[in-house]
Amino acid sequence: MGTLPQLIEEDIQCLDAAQRELLEKSEATTALVIDKGGFLISSYGDARQFDLTTIAALASGAFLANETIANLVHETNFTSVYQQGERFSMFVLCVDEHCLLVVIFKAHVSVGVVKYFALPAGEKIAEQMRSAQERDPGTGLDLSVLNLADTAELFKRKS
Repeated sequence: MGTLPQLIEEDIQCLDAAQRELLEKSEATTALVIDKGGFLISSYGDARQFDLTTIAALASGAFLANETIANLVHETNFTSVYQQGERFSMFVLCVDEHCLLVVIFKAHVSVGVVKYFALPAGEKIAEQMRSAQERDPGTGLDLSVLNLADTAELFKRKS
C-alpha cells in the first residue's frame, strides 16, 4: 500500500467542501474519503446512523476484491462499485492510487445521479491530494503499517 500525503486543515476543508457539494447536488446521505487500506480519512453528512469506521474498512475490501476480479477477466478500466439495497445503497469510486470516495444514499435516489456528481467530486479530492503531496513530497503516511493496538508511538506528548 502506498503512502498518503500529510494532510493539513486546508486539505480537510477542501475534502469537506467537495463532499458537501456532492451531497447537496445528489441528495445522498453520507460521503466518505477513505484510504484503500480501509482507513477513514474524512466524512461528511449523516454519520449518526452508520458505523463509518467499519463501512470504510468493508467498502475498501469490496472495492479491492471487485478490482481483482476485473483484472482476472482482463478488464483494465475498473473505477467503481455499486451496491444496491432496499433502504440504502452505496457507490464507491476510485479517486486516485491511494483513496476511494464512498457515497451512501437512500435507495430511491438514482445511482446515475450519484455517479454523475461523484465524478467531479472525486476529481476535486484527487487534485487536493496531489496538492498535499506536492507540498511535501518526501513525507506521507502508510496507514496499513500502524499498530492500532499500541498507539504509544503514534500519539506522543511534545517535550
